[in-house]
Amino acid sequence: MARRRTLMTALAASLVFPLAACGGDDGGSTGGSGGGDAQAEGKVGVILPDTESSPRWESFDRPLLEAAFEEAGVEYDIQNAQGDAQQMQTIANQMITNGATVLAIVNLDNASGAQIQDQAAQQGVATIDYDRLTLGGSAEYYVSFDNTEVGRLQGQGLADCLGDEPANIAFLNGSPDDSNATSFSNGAHEVLDPMTQYTQVAEQAVPGWEPTEALTIFEQMYTQQGGDIQGVLAANDTLANAVIQVLARNNQAGQVPVTGQDASVEGLQNILANRQCMTVYKPAAEEANALAELAIALINGEEDPSIINGESEDPEGDRTVPSVLLDPVTITRDNVSQVVEDGQVSAEDLCTGEYAAACTELGIQ
Repeated sequence: MARRRTLMTALAASLVFPLAACGGDDGGSTGGSGGGDAQAEGKVGVILPDTESSPRWESFDRPLLEAAFEEAGVEYDIQNAQGDAQQMQTIANQMITNGATVLAIVNLDNASGAQIQDQAAQQGVATIDYDRLTLGGSAEYYVSFDNTEVGRLQGQGLADCLGDEPANIAFLNGSPDDSNATSFSNGAHEVLDPMTQYTQVAEQAVPGWEPTEALTIFEQMYTQQGGDIQGVLAANDTLANAVIQVLARNNQAGQVPVTGQDASVEGLQNILANRQCMTVYKPAAEEANALAELAIALINGEEDPSIINGESEDPEGDRTVPSVLLDPVTITRDNVSQVVEDGQVSAEDLCTGEYAAACTELGIQ
């Protein structure tokens, strides 16, 4: 953890350097002759997935990656596929044509991600799976948090919020074509399945992590169970907020513990207001900096990058992927301030309106 804190501090310091100019409507940004003393030979392409599944991609990952590549003097191109697999394919082709030597993607689904990686390999371009492992893909490396541990933290968080009394619980899982969602669910079940005081009454995945779909799915769960649900394992803060909307319509918001993930402003505000019992914090600075460090190492010709600290199994590809796996953190009302202190969200954005009093109470400023 000391190493990770050092990486995070170094990246935070790099934010004082000028960022690359942002692109126009395509959500792209390019640059690469910034504050670093030495110029690496090569170009990094990064394709982010969307703006719907989580606010993190544009709010956190993009500026952090820009700053890290600028500081290292690495040429880069960062674009967002806006949830369109065909658009991601087009962006990848353009990046390869324009000289990318390392390509990192957050896949939208396994099939399209694998196709991009296969085409990159044919052009001699190294590929990295960022945040989501592409099952059946060919990425040389994977950078993410330990996603099974994320699920374990969610499962334990829900149990801590529910206590030892008998309870009916429901699972609202992430997109079925996202390998991370499977890991989150596996980790949560690993913790909750042995807890016989809980009865698992409903479970469903949300295609594309789409919040409107999540609201409809949970509303159906709630109706089918006659409202007899005492806890909800929601895979991220966006899904959690959909659950909370349904609970609010039934005057149950704050009465039914709901988990989350991402430590988004919305999720943290729900925690401050006691509508959500916990979230899982994955410091974006750590993940973005790990990706930048790995990509730069590959550009510099390192064959065995020192940042690699683990392996991830790809059962569909029958292979093991060298990985950088980082540690997630449980956030409850008592330590919301950690996310602010790390700079992932600002007190100004968090502590607005009805949440100001809770921030004052908890010393968040």
